[in-house]
Amino acid sequence: MNIKEVILENLNIASYIEEKVNEIASAVGEGSAVNALSGGVDSAVVTMLGHKALGDRLKSYFINSGLMREGEPRQIVSWFAQLGVTVIVIDAQSEFFEALKGKTDPEEKREAITHTFYKKVFGKLVKKSGAKYLLQGTNFTDIEETVAGIKRQHNILEQLGIDPQEHFGYKILEPLIDVRKPAIRLIGKAAGLQKEIYSRPPFPGPALAARVIGEVTPEKIALVRAATAIVERHLSTSGAFQYLALLHEDRVTGIRNGKRDFGLQIEIRCWDSEDAVTASPTRVPYEILEKMASEITSMIPGVTSVTYNITQKPPSTIEPI
Repeated sequence: MNIKEVILENLNIASYIEEKVNEIASAVGEGSAVNALSGGVDSAVVTMLGHKALGDRLKSYFINSGLMREGEPRQIVSWFAQLGVTVIVIDAQSEFFEALKGKTDPEEKREAITHTFYKKVFGKLVKKSGAKYLLQGTNFTDIEETVAGIKRQHNILEQLGIDPQEHFGYKILEPLIDVRKPAIRLIGKAAGLQKEIYSRPPFPGPALAARVIGEVTPEKIALVRAATAIVERHLSTSGAFQYLALLHEDRVTGIRNGKRDFGLQIEIRCWDSEDAVTASPTRVPYEILEKMASEITSMIPGVTSVTYNITQKPPSTIEPI
């Protein structure tokens, strides 16, 4: 791996922002660029760097893949409007669910999302806009885990020998590729992002598809989305690095209204970590775990079991897929 990490302790944030803004401006020149804004911390920070560098020559798109959290498109548009950044929402739900149909292997699902995102959806947007550059929020941990073969991050291309210009018709700029999440949060704060954005828990590139074991369907995503809303509401003040709900593929026997109910399993994960390289399960008070389990099983149809992950990373990983 030829990329050299910029350690947080050695980072001069003001100089870093100036350097990256100049790099973007220099690369794009008098042309234009498009921006893949997912609503996560990394892509949000890249949006601000691109906006500072290019102004209206940066077109920021939020791709509604159908895999996002509850109310996400509306929330992202609102937040960035307050910052003077116009975000265009593209409805691509049918494309993503069609690409994921029948796929159960985690890497096949990631590949399907990558292809759909970069070629089917963004390829068309870039071609229509005439832009030659796509900005995205790849960070150092994304590169590290992909190159190590732990799991392929959907936004890793050139590091795997994939030339985006040859495959998709545009060049990708990755301003944050040499820093990790703690540094990115500080850069976001200094760049003017609201605390609600730069302090958000990490969210995976494949979105809620990363939290469905087995085939991804609209019905399963709806279940995970509902469970995620409950988990985030209860754990948002926990101080944890990340927290999430995932849906298992296997069903388990339960009891509902005095009868056997062969239902679904939701697993809750909550992590303490500095940089996502290693992580320990947060010691969430048992009373909170009970409340989440009660709400999930009573409010989400078909769920009969809620579990809590207690395995450290490694050997576990923060996201299940």
